[in-house]
Amino acid sequence: MIKFLKFVPVQLTFFLILGILTGNVMFFHPIHFVGVFAVLLLFLVIVYFLSNKYFNGFVNLFTVLVFTISFFIGVGAITFKNQLNNKKHYSNSLNFHPNYASKAIFKIVKELKSNSYYNRFEATVIQFQNHQSIGKILLNIKKDSLIETLIIDDEIIVRAEFKGVQKPLNPYSFDYKKYLKNQQIHHQVFLTKPQFFKRLKKDKTIYGLAAIIRSEINSSLKNNGFKNDELAVINALLLGQRQSISNDLMEDYIDAGAIHILAVSGLHIGVILMLLVFLFKPIHSLKNGKLIATVLIILLLWFYAVIAGLSASVVRAVAMFTALSIGMHLNKPSNVYNTLVISMFFLLLFNPYYLFEVGFQLSYAAVFSIVWIQPKLYQLISIKWWILDKGWQLFSVSIAAQIGILPLSLFYFHQFPGLFFIANLVIIPFLGFILIAGIVVISMSLLNILPAIVADFYIFIIQQMNAVVSWVSSIEYFIIQNISVSIVVMLVSYLSIILVLKWLEKTTFFRLILVFISIIIIQSVFIFEKMKRQSTNEFIVFNKGNSSMFGERIGSKITFFNSENVLNERISNSYLTGAGLKDVSSLQGIKKLYNFNNEKIVIIDSLGIYNFKTIRPTIFILQQSPKINLERLLKLHKPSLIIADGSNYKSVIKNWEETCLKNKTPFYNTMQKGAYVIKE
Repeated sequence: MIKFLKFVPVQLTFFLILGILTGNVMFFHPIHFVGVFAVLLLFLVIVYFLSNKYFNGFVNLFTVLVFTISFFIGVGAITFKNQLNNKKHYSNSLNFHPNYASKAIFKIVKELKSNSYYNRFEATVIQFQNHQSIGKILLNIKKDSLIETLIIDDEIIVRAEFKGVQKPLNPYSFDYKKYLKNQQIHHQVFLTKPQFFKRLKKDKTIYGLAAIIRSEINSSLKNNGFKNDELAVINALLLGQRQSISNDLMEDYIDAGAIHILAVSGLHIGVILMLLVFLFKPIHSLKNGKLIATVLIILLLWFYAVIAGLSASVVRAVAMFTALSIGMHLNKPSNVYNTLVISMFFLLLFNPYYLFEVGFQLSYAAVFSIVWIQPKLYQLISIKWWILDKGWQLFSVSIAAQIGILPLSLFYFHQFPGLFFIANLVIIPFLGFILIAGIVVISMSLLNILPAIVADFYIFIIQQMNAVVSWVSSIEYFIIQNISVSIVVMLVSYLSIILVLKWLEKTTFFRLILVFISIIIIQSVFIFEKMKRQSTNEFIVFNKGNSSMFGERIGSKITFFNSENVLNERISNSYLTGAGLKDVSSLQGIKKLYNFNNEKIVIIDSLGIYNFKTIRPTIFILQQSPKINLERLLKLHKPSLIIADGSNYKSVIKNWEETCLKNKTPFYNTMQKGAYVIKE
């Protein structure tokens, strides 16, 4: 590991990542960046010649400058990749006004998973208000049987409102706005049939051609009896498209710890590479045959990446195995660490936003862990029987991968599938066969020579794989959910894992001391977070559609108040997990009056009763659209705040807001601004 850290690409990648993180939170004007970068390069050239001439004293300065330049390359990569910094971005137009109808031309670049009401796409704005433009948007088209299906590369002319993506409306809920921001999507558009029409003239891109190929594959598979979950799994396994997978099946794979099987990644590309190496082996006997085979393999790998949609996981895996293929051609022993780091460096250079993708982080964590940890685990037990030995080898791979991704998984997903090894042990040994057989089935299907018995057998295999996953996920006792892990705990957990493994490599006293120090650090973090939880008191007005929900938290105990006397698990579980609380202290109905932190909070429901003679309310919460004279209430009680929750009609809320603005009383709408939190 120490030798690995001394590897120059590792150090350069580290400073590149620091630069990307810095550039993501701090704005650097592109012109200023170019000036700074030019000065650094000039200094680097000068120091390089001085170090060759005088050597002493300049070598260290040269190293510092190289790392500094790597840092600024990271800053520059994300600065120039950020489309908001481009004057042609639609949002930088003088005519751009959010929530006002604008004329634009969109080009479909990606099909997303639809929901109950809308078909969803990722699109680029190629023209805005008759001016050439750039920028990505989330396109939502209302489902209608009369609307012609849109495909990649279709261009549509629209007149619609560009709406901002809403932030999370309740504490610790999934931040979809942040997720889309990392995809460089800052607005969304909702369309119905009369609001757009397709342009007749359109140019085909490589993405569009890939979509056509995938469409032809799907049509041929449907003609051969593939449908529903089986067809969806083939699309995910071989074509990198997970949009058609049902939510229930997706949940099964997640709960079973086998979701990585449905994402085309290093495992899949590795199997395909082995197949291609085997197929092109006879070419090696020709003149320059090995070079020809290597070039063909690399071209086919990238062709497959294009068909799979060039997703981050596919590009990452193909880039890594491209480097591996070149190493195999040059007959050089491949250092997997070097290959991984170099592929990471160039991928981040190409698209620094990969760094913020969960899949990117999990993939590299898993591969590093397998390469480093698996050999050590495998050597712990020596098994003579070949079958049992192979089983132990696969099991050690799963354990190593889980060790590597465990802190990240708990941080992002807050659950741990206790029986993950069963799903992986059953499926992974056959995954190579499933992938190779799938390629053969697709090829024969396209050529209209697929025998029905072969199609039925392959459908049966997919059904059995889904059945195993569903069975594992159904044993809920082994699925540990709602685990609260902060980013600090995640980082110190990785530190502790690394130090423990280093101590197991070489059991020295110094390394043992470092392990104990890491344990003390983890305990200190847990103690600090527990003290913080116990000292936190707050009253929360949650945003819940068509009903009311409040929470009163005193330290580690929380009481939920719900107008329906039924706990909304999605909102409550998100809050409990994010806040690090174990369970709900109690659930009660809505009360008329709450006293919290010297605030007297009065609830006005549909009855509209609010006159209190013995108390002076400071905050009013309006629910169920009460018919009241709000202006009279404001003059009578002079409250410090009016809150309208999600149980009210939008038209009524608008009138209340205007009344409060007229009377200079603060007004808060949870449907627009999210939950309101009063802290002590």
